[in-house]
Amino acid sequence: MANKNVVPEAREALNKFKMEAASEVGVNLKQGYNGDLTSKQAGSVGGQMVKKMIESYENSIK
Repeated sequence: MANKNVVPEAREALNKFKMEAASEVGVNLKQGYNGDLTSKQAGSVGGQMVKKMIESYENSIK
């Protein structure tokens, strides 16, 4: 069950979100396999995604 989205249509939106976050932190993601990224690069993309999610939530409760 790993890596399965509850809503299959969300996969494209999540991928777009990930690509935007990567672009913002200067990491060049490719479609498909990105196993050649360093841990630092992958972590910066994930961190940026979390930062954007928190900002979005905070803006929605104002």
